[in-house]
Amino acid sequence: MGVSTSRPTTGVALVTVDFPPVNALPVKGWYALADAVRTAGRDPEVRCVLLTAEGRGFNAGVDIKELQRDPGHTALIGANSGCAEAFAAVYECEVPVVAAVAGHCLGGGIGLVGNADAIVAAEDAVFGLPELDRGALGAATHLARLVPQHLMRALYYTSRTATAAELHAHGSVWKVVSRTELLVSAMELAEEIAAKDGSLLRLAKAALNGIDPVDVRRSYRFEQGFTFEANLSGVADRVRDTFGKAAER
Repeated sequence: MGVSTSRPTTGVALVTVDFPPVNALPVKGWYALADAVRTAGRDPEVRCVLLTAEGRGFNAGVDIKELQRDPGHTALIGANSGCAEAFAAVYECEVPVVAAVAGHCLGGGIGLVGNADAIVAAEDAVFGLPELDRGALGAATHLARLVPQHLMRALYYTSRTATAAELHAHGSVWKVVSRTELLVSAMELAEEIAAKDGSLLRLAKAALNGIDPVDVRRSYRFEQGFTFEANLSGVADRVRDTFGKAAER
């Protein structure tokens, strides 16, 4: 259980997340993921990082139970900072990052894949931000990198999910395959990238990040300020207690 790194083939580092049962990451898990991705990217022998997960789904976001066990705001602050670091680690990784996604990719999962360089998804993959049902906000920055602006807003307000096929139609998912083929297909893409010159790949990653129209780190941190406001005001607790439903008048 946790975050592990392996080298299945030349030039590719495989970073695997495993936090049963649904890969809802605790604070330490987000930091461990950030460290693993950054370490892999700094290795001169690595030319592509492949990010994947074990179990039922790719990522279920923050471990809400960890937040609920904390009578103060230490866990919330830790989750905010840990998510920001993990998302930034993927985006700022010195080499391209390919995400292999199966099952649910929710909340913080959107932050990871939205900042990845390419996504290969299983047919059963679903992507969404159920934040408004959880008394939180955030990662609209990253969902906006996956779908058009108005669809992003509709998905965000309704907490609905989009399928892998729908994201493929929008051009944000490279390939949709069966779950049994996922890792093989994602590895094929990672190996194709890793076949390029490592020094030039690093320059290319820096160049592409430099021409992005949105500063993803600053934009996400701006969103997180509203999450903290929702918690301080008591709105977050009320929403979680009612499963995201509006209070009766």
